[in-house]
Amino acid sequence: MSILDDLRKLSSAEDFFETLGVERDPGVVRVARLHVLKRMGQYIAGAWLDGLPEEQVVAACKSHLAKAYDDFVASSPIEQRLFEAHQDAAKSKAKPEKPFVPRDLLIDADTRAL
Repeated sequence: MSILDDLRKLSSAEDFFETLGVERDPGVVRVARLHVLKRMGQYIAGAWLDGLPEEQVVAACKSHLAKAYDDFVASSPIEQRLFEAHQDAAKSKAKPEKPFVPRDLLIDADTRAL
């Protein structure tokens, strides 16, 4: 069995930190647990782990978890915008575009007749 198989069976963020031996602040994990795990998954998905010796896979997973955790120590889950709800909130706060009004509509009917 590989470390990736072991990680798939874990049920909490704390289990990931304990299994991989990564130090953490419980307060950060309490606030950003799903975000850290999702970011770790993104990092692992972008890594080439196939065919590596198990020790290197374990080291890579540990490094990816530590990096994902550090992302959320440095900024908040809302700032990172990993989940669609946060992305949608950012879009709704963006400045609305100014509507375009053709010049012809701004001139009254009497002026158009001239």
